[in-house]
Amino acid sequence: MAEKQISLPAKLINGGIAGIIGVTCVFPVDLTKTRLQNQRNGQQIYKNIWDCLTKTLRSEGYFGMYRGAAVNLTLVTPEKAIKLAANDFFRHHLSKNGSSLTLSKEMLAGCGAGTCQVIITTPMEMLKIQLQDAGRLATQQKTVTGTQCLTHGSKHLNTIPLLSRGYNVRPMSVTRNLSATQIAAELLRTEGIKGLYKGLGATLLRDVPFSVIYFPLFANLNKMGQATPNERAPFLHSFFAGCIAGSTAAVSVNPCDVLKTRLQSLNKGANEESYNGIVDCARKIWVKEGPSAFLKGSGCRALVIAPLFGIAQVVYFFNVGETLLEYIQFTRWIA
Repeated sequence: MAEKQISLPAKLINGGIAGIIGVTCVFPVDLTKTRLQNQRNGQQIYKNIWDCLTKTLRSEGYFGMYRGAAVNLTLVTPEKAIKLAANDFFRHHLSKNGSSLTLSKEMLAGCGAGTCQVIITTPMEMLKIQLQDAGRLATQQKTVTGTQCLTHGSKHLNTIPLLSRGYNVRPMSVTRNLSATQIAAELLRTEGIKGLYKGLGATLLRDVPFSVIYFPLFANLNKMGQATPNERAPFLHSFFAGCIAGSTAAVSVNPCDVLKTRLQSLNKGANEESYNGIVDCARKIWVKEGPSAFLKGSGCRALVIAPLFGIAQVVYFFNVGETLLEYIQFTRWIA
């Protein structure tokens, strides 16, 4: 029983550490993904991943590549902790007498994990996207008019003046940065808690299928590297299993990620329409931009998720949390 009690906190620590390391490594590519997904046909500022990274670095500097990283680094620990721990929890309760899970039960456990994580993921993504996309909007408006800021087509520009002021672009100036705290406070003041959970349905539509695909795929790929069921797979095998499973799941649900990004973007550029829900968003993208628009940012997303989950699984299987808790218990014992 004691072993079970120490297991969950250790896994929460593992998930948090893995999330922080992973986000730090891949965040510039994640920023690129958001900007590419928000581009409309005929208003393309960035040609591809490399062009977006180069232009962002040139116009906003090195730290501009990490715009929105603070909110991710703050919330990624509980988000990854919930995701990994919830999957383990459901797998444990779905297995009978320690027997191996069937594929359907593995998928069900992943579904439970994806559902649980949106409690943290939705507000985290909501705030991150506003900060990540600010540079694209500023560049677009400078290119189109040179002086004008965002159009007034989006209702959020009228109801959330702080956001529109923060993204305002004036001659010979750059975007005035807002913090995630300021945006969150303004959303709470004007729209209440639902303001932070805008795009919840689209987030569920992305994260639940992702987990349904990722966790069973990783478990089965990782199992191939185990000499016996009780032995752990080698370091590199777990890493590549996490990379392959993560990139496969990421590309599979990319259309849902495009919908989520568009719905959660409060500020719009010139001639960029607003959307009334998932169905309206999907319809407008299909009609105006074609089916290929649903694959925007898929390469970036694969490049983000593959190392992110590769790192996560390696740290998770290194038992860093277990070692840390054992050390804390030891120091208390000798004190």
